[in-house]
Amino acid sequence: MYLVTNGRLITRDDTGKGYYEHGAVAFDGPAITEVGEEAALRARYPDAEIIDARGGVIMPAFINAHTHIYSALARGLSIVGNNPTNFYEVLDGTWWAMDRKLTLEGSRASADALYIDCIKQGVTTIFDHHAAYAEIPGSLFQIGESAKKFGIRSCLCYEVSDRDGEEKCCQAIQENADWISYCEKEKDPMLAAMFGGHALFTLSDKTFDRMVAANNGRTGYHIHVSEGMNDVYDSLQNYGRRPVQRLHDHGILGDKTLLGHCIHVNPAEIELIKNTHTMVVNNPESNMSNAVGVCPVLPLSREGILLGLGTDAWTNDMIESLKAALCVQRLNACLPNVAWGEVTNMLFRNNAKIAAKYFPAELGVLKSGAAADIIVMDYKPYTPFSDENIDGHILFGMTGKLCRTTIANGKVLMRDRELIGIDEEAENAHILETAKKLWGELNHRQY
Repeated sequence: MYLVTNGRLITRDDTGKGYYEHGAVAFDGPAITEVGEEAALRARYPDAEIIDARGGVIMPAFINAHTHIYSALARGLSIVGNNPTNFYEVLDGTWWAMDRKLTLEGSRASADALYIDCIKQGVTTIFDHHAAYAEIPGSLFQIGESAKKFGIRSCLCYEVSDRDGEEKCCQAIQENADWISYCEKEKDPMLAAMFGGHALFTLSDKTFDRMVAANNGRTGYHIHVSEGMNDVYDSLQNYGRRPVQRLHDHGILGDKTLLGHCIHVNPAEIELIKNTHTMVVNNPESNMSNAVGVCPVLPLSREGILLGLGTDAWTNDMIESLKAALCVQRLNACLPNVAWGEVTNMLFRNNAKIAAKYFPAELGVLKSGAAADIIVMDYKPYTPFSDENIDGHILFGMTGKLCRTTIANGKVLMRDRELIGIDEEAENAHILETAKKLWGELNHRQY
């Protein structure tokens, strides 16, 4: 039995008390036993091991609804001759160039790096969209082993694309199918599967038909949609309809399907997304960096579409993504008083609703019976702090790096900024060597 104490407690429990000035969380195994006043829980569980929040903020761990493990080794990378001037050149010159060199060992090192960063920033659940076209078979299983090692709840898929030819495309489809079958058989509550697809301008109707056949209705799809205008132009020119309509025609939309980005969707497409109960995930920093546009968060939210928040691997800090989401929505609308509720709901409520479609444990809330996914933020406010202004303190006062303790599924992954059961120096050394090899192959030199 553990007791997280000595901190302000945010529960996110809409059915109970949302805030305790002096709160505590008791957990024993993967689920929370009780949440309440510190004095009462200390008396009730006198033998519990104390995890001291040291006056910080105790809150539910974060969920990232869209990221890319394959990009983890790109931090600081510059590829000689790569100077992209549009979105296609970003993809072809950077990300496709990189994933064409990513072996199984590269996938493992990328996963290890991202999971360590997640732990350090209080993220205990991710939805990943992987690509490693140098060595496709077994890549999701390699990531799955890393997920188990580091204790991060992971919903994985492989990025199907026609961009490297039919053989690679078929291998990617098979990798998704094999991972789905594995998750169905193992029923590991910390692992889940979706069927991945890259942007529609890299996917033919033939490939969509193969994806749907291989999936056979077993899970939802995780796919990039209208991130750039490439999708719109390609769909209209070659298929006579817009991207969301193409997905609908192939039976890919639905309540377990997650559409990444959806920047260039028109009102008719928004209506299709709404009527099929399809989910959308916004990735604001990536969209700004790639200069592709701004997700229509306000129209999507008005239609009641389940809209989550991801990072597209630009960062693993969900608070950073939250800040960017609010600022870009206000800039885009030329209004300083919009989007507060929409973007905070994306992170603190909607991501948990998305996760509920794939994981059995209740996430994003601290209450009896919910998953023991708990973080402690090293934050001591110097202005009034209460349940009336929690989100304001998080948005303007916190960053992911303030996380001092991370607990996932009842397992303490980091305590007072020390990783538990992980030799961080050894892990970093292995990741660095793998990155040096990858960078050397990309730039034809030694690092």
